[in-house]
Amino acid sequence: MKGFFIKIIKIYQHCISPLFPAACRYYPSCSEYALIQFKHNFCLKAFFLTILRILRCNQLFKGGIDYPIIYKDFSAVKFSFKNRNLKFLFWFVPYKNGKYYVIKLYKKEN
Repeated sequence: MKGFFIKIIKIYQHCISPLFPAACRYYPSCSEYALIQFKHNFCLKAFFLTILRILRCNQLFKGGIDYPIIYKDFSAVKFSFKNRNLKFLFWFVPYKNGKYYVIKLYKKEN
């Protein structure tokens, strides 16, 4: 189910979104926010938080920077510095009580 929503969001980002001007009041955009939510949260929670975000994306709200917040348990993760070719895709910035802001790293295009 999670994969289905991720594919739908990617289709929207690549096929439908370029047809309209960039008008999202938040950073990251609502579709990118939804993609991050579905990658890092349970399906129902991601769906609920995405709907709330889309409802806030209008002229009645200020907008601005609004990174997704997820719960992540890093106690079982072990880090190794042997593989120097490792590429980081996300930064997890501590928020509170095991919750983290998810900040996606974008490739710089030249």
